[in-house]
Amino acid sequence: MRNGFPSRIGYTLLALATACGVLAGTAPATASPAPPPSLEFANPDSQALFGAAYAAALQNLLRTNTIGYDARYNRSGLLDPATGIVRAGGGYDQPWTRDASVNSWNATSLLDPALAKNTLWAVVDQDSSGALRVQQDDQQWDQVVWVTAAWHHYLVTGDPAFLQNAYRTAATTLAIREHATTAGFNATYGLFTGASFFNDGIAGYPAPPADATESVSTGSMPWPGVASGMYLSTNELYYAAYVNAAAMAEKLRRPGPEIAGYRAKATALRTAINRHFWNPGTGLYDYQLLADGSRGAFQEGTGLAFALIFGVANPAQARSILAHARELPWGMPDTFPNWARYSDAQPGRHNAIVWPLVQGLWAKALAGQGEPNAFAAETARLAKLAGGNSGFWEIYNGTTGVVDGGWQRLGDTVKFHWGSEPDQTWSATAFLDMIHTGLFGVTFTDRGLSFAPRLPAGWGDVTLRTLRYRAANLTVALHGAGTTIRSFTVDGRPAPTELPATLTGDHTIDITLTGAPAGDRDGDGVPDAQDRCADTTGTAALTGCPDPAHLEAEDARNSGGVKTNVNHTGYSGRAFLDGLWAQGAASSFTVHRTTTAPESAAITVRYANASNDTRTMTLSVNGQTVRQVGFPKVSDSWDAWGTTTFTDVPLTGRDPVVTLSYGAGDTGSINLDWLEYRR
Repeated sequence: MRNGFPSRIGYTLLALATACGVLAGTAPATASPAPPPSLEFANPDSQALFGAAYAAALQNLLRTNTIGYDARYNRSGLLDPATGIVRAGGGYDQPWTRDASVNSWNATSLLDPALAKNTLWAVVDQDSSGALRVQQDDQQWDQVVWVTAAWHHYLVTGDPAFLQNAYRTAATTLAIREHATTAGFNATYGLFTGASFFNDGIAGYPAPPADATESVSTGSMPWPGVASGMYLSTNELYYAAYVNAAAMAEKLRRPGPEIAGYRAKATALRTAINRHFWNPGTGLYDYQLLADGSRGAFQEGTGLAFALIFGVANPAQARSILAHARELPWGMPDTFPNWARYSDAQPGRHNAIVWPLVQGLWAKALAGQGEPNAFAAETARLAKLAGGNSGFWEIYNGTTGVVDGGWQRLGDTVKFHWGSEPDQTWSATAFLDMIHTGLFGVTFTDRGLSFAPRLPAGWGDVTLRTLRYRAANLTVALHGAGTTIRSFTVDGRPAPTELPATLTGDHTIDITLTGAPAGDRDGDGVPDAQDRCADTTGTAALTGCPDPAHLEAEDARNSGGVKTNVNHTGYSGRAFLDGLWAQGAASSFTVHRTTTAPESAAITVRYANASNDTRTMTLSVNGQTVRQVGFPKVSDSWDAWGTTTFTDVPLTGRDPVVTLSYGAGDTGSINLDWLEYRR
């Protein structure tokens, strides 16, 4: 739950207590059994953007959000007390069904199979007869996403005992949902009812079924029109669940009619989805179908992604989706366009706003459709959102890229501005999946592991080290650019692109790619193949990298709690930076130059300081401290901005990194607007 239900409010109040670790009284998390992978780009800009985001995502999943075993979640009787579980994220200490499922599907099953298995079982319980089922809470309408995650976990691990219990769970859960009176099956339309995937807040729905003041509830399912309505993404999840239940049954050698039954239900549901949701007029699937037959010709990001990922769309429909889907400047929105009660200035919490969860699914769909440039652009957006805001947050403004929880009714407040929580696990695993599934093209089957990489032009060669697959430890290197494999070698010898599930030991895989489409993703006039900063607008003089004569602070790489904000006036660009309030906070600016020669430069910074004294920060270059620098008081108002210049700053190399950090002995507590470099 990510809205104003009592338990969600409680977890929101605990956000500060949980954002940096485990709640008091919870058993400490167990360590990951093996070192995580590392991602290394030959291109420094790619490493700074994507490599840093990958490392942050691993930290988010395997440390920040891995908590210790908790007996409260062992209602299935299948948890291993020696292994932890993955929580939903900062402020949300539970492993909710959809979070547990998405995170396992995205990354956990590959990176730490034991942790993923425990997390999946943590959202399963037993009924009075002892039958396993996905937990029956108030978020049950999309709980069948668990079935897809469980089948994926089996494909990654080959664990037969897990598969036996997963199939029992899937069969029971599907039967429950088929006969449920709420969030159940509507035989008239051949579709399942209930809210859309993860959209548990009424901000995700137009009027009708909502109304202008969101008068019934901040949650979605208390609204009769939502509860009885049918939504694209949820029905696609049921389709995938039937397909995967059939695959489980076949692997377990269940009776033929049992397997055929699931396949028949999948076929009928896919037919119903295409009959009731496909809209030739828009070239997209509609978002909703209300019980009275009225349709909502709106765009749903996860619905379009699932249509491509699960094969609900045929090839012609897939091409139409790619041609007509609308994205915001910072990524694929949850739902689109703005409902009448929302706007770009006040986007709904689930409307015309960017959730990294959605971005990750859309990137997976783009990669699978052979769209490397669109995939690269979506991946770069999420990497920038994470790098500019000290990690992976829950929600971002789709127009400005600022951390933004959106608007939605809360209590008597019709337009309440919600917060966006930090350290969200499924935001981080979305990026991990972009790298594993999208960039490296990792695909799991019952036979083994295959690769179909998509290396965009301008990213440069890249190596993924310590990737563990069952009993094998892999180093995978991509060379060139494109999606066509020119050569594929294992330990220096030509080999098939699918590795057997029985592979053991250490192996090095080298894949040379060709056929990258020409393009200029950042629109700066420098072709991607020659652009050192292919996804960031720059200048030809700097081979496509940004001009350091003016660098907006919101485009810096920020850590230690520094993030974008817009709650003061007078800043330039799309935002300013706050969060430089405690030791460890830092903002780093890459100064792209035309020379590698050493020089002594002047750095000017625009900042705000409404404190009563000069505040201090540590200035460093390439990780080496230069000196402590001061920021005099500007005004009594944080809406006023001033500048200060630091001279004799030593720079070396083509792309030195200038960092302002809150170090030992500093007083910090300033806001940053921009940095300028002069020779």
